[in-house]
Amino acid sequence: MKRILVTGGAGFIGSHLCKRLVEEGNEVICLDNFFTGSKKNVKNLLDYDNFELIRHDVTKEINLEIDQIYNLACPASPPHYQYNPIKTAKTSVMGAINMLGLAKRVHARILQASTSEVYGDPEVHPQPESYRGCVNPIGIRSCYDEGKRMAETLFFDYYRQHGLDIKVIRIFNTYGPNMHPEDGRVVSNFIVQALKGEDITVYGDGSQTRSFCYVDDLIEGMYRMMNSRDGFTGPVNLGNPGEYTILELAEKVIKLTGSKSEIIRMPLPSDDPAQRRPAIDLAGKELNWKPHIMLEDGLGRTIDYFREVVEA
Repeated sequence: MKRILVTGGAGFIGSHLCKRLVEEGNEVICLDNFFTGSKKNVKNLLDYDNFELIRHDVTKEINLEIDQIYNLACPASPPHYQYNPIKTAKTSVMGAINMLGLAKRVHARILQASTSEVYGDPEVHPQPESYRGCVNPIGIRSCYDEGKRMAETLFFDYYRQHGLDIKVIRIFNTYGPNMHPEDGRVVSNFIVQALKGEDITVYGDGSQTRSFCYVDDLIEGMYRMMNSRDGFTGPVNLGNPGEYTILELAEKVIKLTGSKSEIIRMPLPSDDPAQRRPAIDLAGKELNWKPHIMLEDGLGRTIDYFREVVEA
């Protein structure tokens, strides 16, 4: 068993990862500044002797003895990362520098949770890892998009210059329990609006497409990437290649919740990608990974979670 650091460990994805690692018997240190993460997400882990929670911001250095680092710390939804764009960029860039420095000092393997946002508004569909992206460097999403791109640059420079043991994944749209009800992501937005009987807000005409991966499938891919063969760095796309329009998603949520919500349309935000779908051939080849949970099943589990949150 290993001593593992998870930055952003009290967030949506990080909390699921911590649970997986703790239940396997690893000694897990969860690091979070609770800007978007919540202690509630890891409350059930606090009774484990092999789990430790530390309030800390990754833009500040920290010294720990660990074997592996999962670097997940960064606001990931547009309302959250646009709230303080300079802080978002600092979290991606300075957080990467600090975690890479820590990994170098203690000879730890480090995984960077990058994002499909590095592809921007793609001109290639679906998006393979070889595609370099179409990103606006001065737009309202740039603090996140370019911050994550710079983090990837730093990871590979540490790999080339210092021989650091790195792994890089690019996460496509992911959903499931522990999502923040007000995080502004499309799945949580639609479900919360439907459960409250409010109008469901679709931006643009709803023809833009996304691919939705249930969090359990993503965690399995992350785990396999961290423990993949020496020398395989990635980047690797992790996501569900099933592709749906935003309008189709809204209709599915209304049906599954039994809501009487109406769909209304609002202007499309700046730099909103028209389409997003991962090519996952590399993950299949190197990690023997593919998602298994269908959208309707995953939405059902997520709706059950949000029923408790909304009613509370």
